[in-house]
Amino acid sequence: MTMRRIACVALLATSSIATAQSVDRTRSAEARAAATVQAMTPEEKIRLLHGPMPSLLPAAKRPAGVPIGAGIIMGVPRLGIPDLTETDASLGVSNLNDLRKGDVATALPSGMALAASWDPVVAREGGAMIGGEARDKGFNVMLVGGVNIVRDPRAGRNFEYLGEDPLLAGTLVGAQIAGVQSNHIIATIKHFAANAIETGRSVHTVDMAEAPLRESDLLAFEIGMEKGDPHAVMCGYNRVNGVYSCENPFLLNDVLRRDWGFKGFVMSDWGAVHSSEAILKGLDQQSGEQIDGKRWFSDLMQTAVSEGRVPQGAIDTSVRRILRTMYASGVVDHPATGGATIDYARNGAVALRAAEAGIVLLRNEGGVLPLAATARTIVVIGGHADIGVLSGGGSSQVRPVGGFTLEERQTGGGAASFAKRSYGGTAPLAALKAIRPDAQITFVDGSDPAAAAAAARSADVAIVFGEKWSTEAADNKDLSLDRNGDALIAAVAAANPRTVVVLETGNPVAMPWRDRVPAIVAAWFPGQRGGEAIARVLTGAVNPSGHLPVTFPASLAQLPNPVLPGSDAVPADAATRATYGLMAGTKPFAVTFPEGADAGYRWYAAKGLVPLYPFGHGLSYTSFRYDRLAATGGKALTVRFSVTNTGQRAGADVPQVYVTRPGKAKRLIGWGKPMLAPGETREVSVVADPRVIGDYDAKARRWIVPAGAYGIEVGPSATQTSLRAQVRLSKQTLKP
Repeated sequence: MTMRRIACVALLATSSIATAQSVDRTRSAEARAAATVQAMTPEEKIRLLHGPMPSLLPAAKRPAGVPIGAGIIMGVPRLGIPDLTETDASLGVSNLNDLRKGDVATALPSGMALAASWDPVVAREGGAMIGGEARDKGFNVMLVGGVNIVRDPRAGRNFEYLGEDPLLAGTLVGAQIAGVQSNHIIATIKHFAANAIETGRSVHTVDMAEAPLRESDLLAFEIGMEKGDPHAVMCGYNRVNGVYSCENPFLLNDVLRRDWGFKGFVMSDWGAVHSSEAILKGLDQQSGEQIDGKRWFSDLMQTAVSEGRVPQGAIDTSVRRILRTMYASGVVDHPATGGATIDYARNGAVALRAAEAGIVLLRNEGGVLPLAATARTIVVIGGHADIGVLSGGGSSQVRPVGGFTLEERQTGGGAASFAKRSYGGTAPLAALKAIRPDAQITFVDGSDPAAAAAAARSADVAIVFGEKWSTEAADNKDLSLDRNGDALIAAVAAANPRTVVVLETGNPVAMPWRDRVPAIVAAWFPGQRGGEAIARVLTGAVNPSGHLPVTFPASLAQLPNPVLPGSDAVPADAATRATYGLMAGTKPFAVTFPEGADAGYRWYAAKGLVPLYPFGHGLSYTSFRYDRLAATGGKALTVRFSVTNTGQRAGADVPQVYVTRPGKAKRLIGWGKPMLAPGETREVSVVADPRVIGDYDAKARRWIVPAGAYGIEVGPSATQTSLRAQVRLSKQTLKP
């Protein structure tokens, strides 16, 4: 027997032993991963560290029998390791890369709408639904879990995220991730970290001291990871304090693994890798390698190992993390084969409930809503309300069941041009007609404000749809409505005093016409069944219960950065693109957030600013009373109070609890969402997370809750207080 054959036989024997160990489900995920690593060849190990975006591959080179999604990491069949098949995103199974098949999926409402529900149950139910669809389509990795804190209302991806407060955002993203992963697939919390704006996202650096970073952006991730236990983390495009997120040892090794004990793996965002040495700094996997332009974790990684720049032990560590995750998640033992029949009607009902829960009634003077039975002539104006609802653009966009009824390519160049402004799902006009067959309901497209005003003048009620589209890769220049929407609303309101405005937006918007309209509804990007949800709220079939997860500023002057960071950045030249990657649109620049840890409502409270609408605001068709407040201190802060429905119809409320202490902005410490029948009373209890009320000491690497007096405020928003109390807390020191 030749030495080569002896070696092959030995490899096969080792492989057989390792395979037997790895399929033994009584062993821990760590033990199974270690056994598999031992049996792998160097080439097989490298295979798990990188992968392409299948849609960018020539058809002949695409892996056979694999769903075309965001990416693929090839497995090791001889050891029972399946491919990792990846799909976007938080709002459903994104099919942007497989349109030639006409594939569709159930589109949830935007992340902002989910956050407006303030309801972890809704978040988990939606996550379980989209995770199930992903699995049924053959995907075992879903790029779910966007939890970047909203710091600027012009940011293009805010619609994907979960608002401006770390406790609210972290709680909801954790619930969503838990729902997704209940399907034995991997979810990825993202974009780690401080990925707050799209302008220059691949070149800018967010410069912030550790303490405020820990108390805001990082806290949202920390809470989300504790509640959802995501199997993977996706690092972002941007730099943090001068170092790229995907090769930032402070973020990936110190915070994520040392302090938080994360055992999963870190994947890059598509186009966010800049070196093979990133593996030494915490990155485990290069995603969508064509976007980077260089195969840093493939051919170049092999070169780095042979030259001694990357030790083999670093490769083994990353491979072991990936394999451990695959075993722990159930990806190996419960393979997603695809081809299942999907019950889109059932899943659509989940999307409908989510949309209804997230719609916010901002204004309702004179009880214009719900629409009265006496409103017999209704004109619906603008927003393509006759054909569907608006969706956000970019990688999170889901092609809804039934497809898009209208797709408009954007003009003017720039990063937004790659996305389409799209309308689909159920149409508000048809839904209103179905609920109100007794009324004469007509539609005017709103392109001519004078014609719209004329139609409104003769109607009992006018319903105007205002829009502001948002997309990944581009920030909005201001807060004005698109397509002269502000002028349209002003013209209609002047013609009809019973004008209702429905906003389909991904962000807060300005409202120069606010005081001239009696009713305003924030519907966000409401998803697959959005038209029905809007109609059901307008007609009173559903009592609105959404509350704002972001502050609506009165003007850009109120923002910490009135001028959008990077809006005056110098365009990238060839040298910049070569140095920073294919996605570099501008030369590098620094972003600072003057508010630090006090993002959103905390900034407004600290500066004494009165916003257009405060964080937490939301109205109902019934009324509520808060009483019997009891707060206790000592080593733990506990708050209890009662909520009573004092109105004539059932409804859900969102009572919020805030804490204040000298020298600090107020902070949300908890909330409830009781559904109450008329006259019903329920108790709400909140126990404060010490990190939310405390401070992070960067030198000591500890959370500290100072001893002293703490003010308690209970109310329906960050600026309205119904109950007050004060307690004294003992000093507490916590580990990170």
